[in-house]
Amino acid sequence: MLYYRYYDSPLGRLTIVSTSEKITHLFLTTEQFDSFRTGIRLIQDDQIKVLVRAIEQLNEYFHEKRKQFDLPFEFVGTEFQKKVWKQVSEIPFGKVWSYQDVAIGIGKQNAVRAIGQANKANKLPIFIPCHRVIGKNKRLTGYAGAKTELKAILLTHENISFKE
Repeated sequence: MLYYRYYDSPLGRLTIVSTSEKITHLFLTTEQFDSFRTGIRLIQDDQIKVLVRAIEQLNEYFHEKRKQFDLPFEFVGTEFQKKVWKQVSEIPFGKVWSYQDVAIGIGKQNAVRAIGQANKANKLPIFIPCHRVIGKNKRLTGYAGAKTELKAILLTHENISFKE
């Protein structure tokens, strides 16, 4: 069974999806969530503890009281993707790494494009901070598809400088 809650953030309405114990998805747009939920039985529930904690931690993050999330996540992806997401999770609040930095960090220095694809497949943006991965030239590249404006908002929130 999957549950969800909406969260109104500085980015707009986010949707958090979970099992009864783990966060499975964070959708940055209602369109992404609507596409996901087609044919899936989801229950909107404000009492699921992990969703309540996720909302609390997002509030703290957006109010500059939290720099790191402490939630149980369910990762669905290839072993390579999971390795990338683990590495991306280590990027500190207020810092950015290039795709090359992430590739080197996982021991695959020639896998820069694959790093980008793994970030694109990240079902837990913000929680797994793929917004902190930018081009070597400090330019923004894709985020949640083509939503670089959302990446810019998150980086600005974390006082990170970048080039548009």
